[in-house]
Amino acid sequence: MVRTALRVILDAEDGLEVVGEAATGAEAVSVVRELRPDVVLMDVRMPEIDGIQATRQILSGFAQGPGAPRIVVVTTFENDAYVYDALRAGAAGFLLKRASPEELVSAVRLVARSDSLLYPAAVRTLAADHARRHPPAAPAWAARLTDREAEVLRRMAKGLTNAEIAEGMGVGPATVKSHVAAVLAKTAARDRTQAVIAAYESGFIRPNA
Repeated sequence: MVRTALRVILDAEDGLEVVGEAATGAEAVSVVRELRPDVVLMDVRMPEIDGIQATRQILSGFAQGPGAPRIVVVTTFENDAYVYDALRAGAAGFLLKRASPEELVSAVRLVARSDSLLYPAAVRTLAADHARRHPPAAPAWAARLTDREAEVLRRMAKGLTNAEIAEGMGVGPATVKSHVAAVLAKTAARDRTQAVIAAYESGFIRPNA
């Protein structure tokens, strides 16, 4: 019923097409590898293998960079520890099951254009819990960031888009895009979300600051 509802909502939107469905995590991996969609909506808790393992397996089949699907995990609770594990596994963001149709469509479009889908307050909470259990170590990459790149990373952690970062910093969108690319390279991150997770886990950004 849930998958049918999602299909109806997304197929009604111009420019969006649902190309496949899966009932289990293992089936999701197979379907994605066969159909190579741009965006995947992945339930965190799936039969056979969960959404975290499925996300990891899917992304392992693609080289880092363009071409890999953008995975959005779907969950009931924004403070679900599974969400953080899914983000660490490579998911581009997460969406709550109570999200409205408008929020669902917006989320798909957002990650399709390579922006992250982060809820800063929720990610901060999850990162703080992770930091308590795993004390961070100073990252070698932090010293390689320029002042501008470091500022861009901090603003990325607030959930800002490239356009919002450009406006806030008084620079052009192309400049921000260049800084984001440099941040991803220096943090060895697959995408913006991975860079933000790396920033929290390393202590570069402190959740409670």
